[in-house]
Amino acid sequence: MLTYSKLKRNRRQFLALTGLTRKEFQRLLPAFDRAYARRFPSTQTLAGRRRQRKPGGGRKTSLDSSEQKLLFALVYLKTYPLQALVGEVFDLSQSRANRWIHQLLPVLQRALKNVGVRPARDPRQFARHERRTGEPLDLIIDGTERRRQRPKNPEKQALYYSGRKKTHSDTNVVIANRKTKRIGYLSQTYVGKTQDKKVVDQEQIAYPQGAKLYQDTGFQGYAPRGCEIYQPKKSPRNGT
Repeated sequence: MLTYSKLKRNRRQFLALTGLTRKEFQRLLPAFDRAYARRFPSTQTLAGRRRQRKPGGGRKTSLDSSEQKLLFALVYLKTYPLQALVGEVFDLSQSRANRWIHQLLPVLQRALKNVGVRPARDPRQFARHERRTGEPLDLIIDGTERRRQRPKNPEKQALYYSGRKKTHSDTNVVIANRKTKRIGYLSQTYVGKTQDKKVVDQEQIAYPQGAKLYQDTGFQGYAPRGCEIYQPKKSPRNGT
């Protein structure tokens, strides 16, 4: 079974499976604890009823500590495995893994927001969100793709098929701060066929005035108002 006490000894594997360093994990843990206690008070059952027996009674779970709960949520989001697989890794049945996923992900979202690292999702609020951080307005934008199960419907297959990745995928656009590496904005999810430029045109992101925006050639022609654009030039096909 994958446990925090074992995984924390391997720095590279810890980062690969959770997306966080051990220092970042420890910074997030107190906020996760508080968010969990607020959402699931120890005096109540998961259904919100008053608890008849002391906390800790009843069936035991492998996610018996705050570290283990947070590790489970992060590993699931980072690797996005089948529920049966993540259940096997954490010594849970598929049904209990499903229950924990739905229980812990909202807690993690609240914790990330409380420590100020949850990316903005509303494109109209991005400028205000970035100015509030007080960080240099040095931004980089890029598209990301995540593999997904191949749809059975032929029409959906065509929509989700990405020629760039040669597989079926979902796509998002993210904006990060070049200095701090903080993800400041995460777009809505689009089908894998959608081009990066089309995503940002549809999102209509509001940028802080005077921001520097670094982008690749997938955003050719994208020049939001008030931004200083940095983009490499496309090489001609004949190489001259």
